[in-house]
Amino acid sequence: MSKLIITCAVTGSIHTPSMSPYLPITADQIAQSAVGAAEAGAAILHLHARDPEDGRPSADPHHFDAFLPRIKQGCDAVINLTTGGSATMTLDQRLAAPMQAEPEMCSLNMGTMNFALYPAAERISDWKYDWERPFLEGSDDLIFKNTPRDMVHVLHQMGDRRGARFEFECYDVSHLHMLKHFLDRGMVQGPLFIQFVFGVLGGIGADPENLTHMKRMADKLFGDGYMFSVLAAGRHQMPLITMSAILGGHVRVGLEDSLMIARGKLAKTNAEQVTKIRRIVEDLGRDIASSDEARAMLHLKGTDRTAI
Repeated sequence: MSKLIITCAVTGSIHTPSMSPYLPITADQIAQSAVGAAEAGAAILHLHARDPEDGRPSADPHHFDAFLPRIKQGCDAVINLTTGGSATMTLDQRLAAPMQAEPEMCSLNMGTMNFALYPAAERISDWKYDWERPFLEGSDDLIFKNTPRDMVHVLHQMGDRRGARFEFECYDVSHLHMLKHFLDRGMVQGPLFIQFVFGVLGGIGADPENLTHMKRMADKLFGDGYMFSVLAAGRHQMPLITMSAILGGHVRVGLEDSLMIARGKLAKTNAEQVTKIRRIVEDLGRDIASSDEARAMLHLKGTDRTAI
C-alpha cells in the first residue's frame, strides 16, 4: 500500500462554541491548533475561518489572513481551503478567501444537498452565543447549494486560473457520478483525491457497508486514477477511518468532523485526534506520508506558488 495521508479539518462550520470549549475560534487558536496537528503528523490542513468575536462561521478574507501566514510559517503542511464554507454563504462569499490566497488545495463539494444539523440543538441547554441555536435549528429548512454551474465556476477559478487541486467531497454515490461527469468533460484530471463523507444528515449514512459500496463504485468509475480518503461525523469517526486505512485509503480527522477523542470525552486539541489515528494506522502496518510526500502523490503545485 502507498503511504497514508492524514488530513486534519481544524474547525469547520458545523460545530458551535457551545458544543465544546476546545473548538478553535480565534486566529491564535486556529493557527496553534493547525500547527500542532501538523507536528503530530497531519500532511494536509483543511481550513475554515471563524469570527473571533462569537465563533460564527466566516467567509471574510481578513479572518483567513489572520491565521494563514502563521500556519505557513509554523509548519510545512499542505494548506487546503474550503470552498464549501457554510450553507448560509453565497458562492461568491465562499470563494473570496481561496481566490485571494491561491492555496495548493481546495475542497469541492460534489452536489447540492440537505445539510441538517438541527438534531444537535436538542443536546445543548446552555448557549454561549445567541446565533447558535437559530443556526442549528434553522437547518431543517437549509440546502447547501452547489449546482453543476457552481462547480464549473470553482473548477475554473481555483483549478484552471490558480493551479489548485481538489479534495472532492462526495457525500453520496451520486456525487461520484457527478465527478465522473466532469472527468469525462476533461474539466478535472487525475490523480483524483476523493473524500468519502459519511454521517451527515442529508448524505450517506455512516455504515461500513456504505464505505465498501462507495469504494466499489469509485473503482468502477475511476479505475486506478484516484485515491480515496474517509471522514465520518461524530462517534463514527475513528471506526470508519480505521476501515479506510485497512482498505488502502487515507484518513481525515479534526474537530470539524468530531469533537470527541473517546466515548464521552471531548478532544482538547486536533493533535490528539491526529496522534490517535496515527498510532492506529501505524499499528496496522501503514506508513504516514509527510507533507512533501503528499504533494508528490497529489501532484500539487507547491507552497511557493501560493499567495499566502
